[in-house]
Amino acid sequence: MRIMTDSSAMYTKEEAEQLNIDVLPLTVTIDGETYKEYIDITPDEFLEKIKNSNNMPSSSQPSLGQTMEIFEKYPDEDIIVLNMADGLSGTYSTTSAAKNSMDHPERIHVINTMTLCGPHRYLVDLACKLRDEGKSTQEIVNEIHKHIADVKSFLIPHDFKFLQKGGRLSPMAAKLGGMLKIVPVIEQSDDGRSLEKFAIKKTEKGAFKAVIKYFKERGLDENYKIYLTHAGVLDIAERAKAQFEEGFPGVDVEIIELSPVFMTHGGPGALAIQVIRK
Repeated sequence: MRIMTDSSAMYTKEEAEQLNIDVLPLTVTIDGETYKEYIDITPDEFLEKIKNSNNMPSSSQPSLGQTMEIFEKYPDEDIIVLNMADGLSGTYSTTSAAKNSMDHPERIHVINTMTLCGPHRYLVDLACKLRDEGKSTQEIVNEIHKHIADVKSFLIPHDFKFLQKGGRLSPMAAKLGGMLKIVPVIEQSDDGRSLEKFAIKKTEKGAFKAVIKYFKERGLDENYKIYLTHAGVLDIAERAKAQFEEGFPGVDVEIIELSPVFMTHGGPGALAIQVIRK
């Protein structure tokens, strides 16, 4: 059995090798140069390029051909693929098309995780754990779907230009947001396909409080894991961690740096707050 994912799960090449998984890399382009994330460029290197450039970066998903090449490496094995949320990326659609082009598509199980970043990584880790425990392909697929049903993500951006470029904000809203120095909180929709306004606060602390209030009302406890994924703002992530640990004693809170692709869309300084049931 093979487990595959895309680089939304934020594994370095070394981490992927340790887990014995295949990772389809998304790519980022800036100043005319294109890089496969975690292979050609690290998050820190990409963040530096953004800061030193007058051009906005862009991103693209793995091609149909790239995906088929990996499938062809394992003609006689079951393959489980955990893709980032369909709608926020076309990766799931491309992987599904690649599956249907293979000689034995019934051996390939493509899962729309309906999430990204931290919870996506958790689901891949879980799939690997279950594989190593000797669980069957169907048992792993069934267990993954149980966890997909209970995830939630919020984004607190810093630079509105990146959301404007991605069509998440109008030019006027982006301009006003920057002038007013507000702190918007954006949530991933329940179907995982889009980002929507959740709250607008005057301070970073107020933004964190709004998210904490939301999770308290939904009974978040030690059965959940919180991920704080950031674009070059470890200090803000650490302040958020302290606030969330105070609000939810005993809950596991992990900080990870965002991938280049998500820096492309959320911008430098962005912080994602994500939760998944363990």
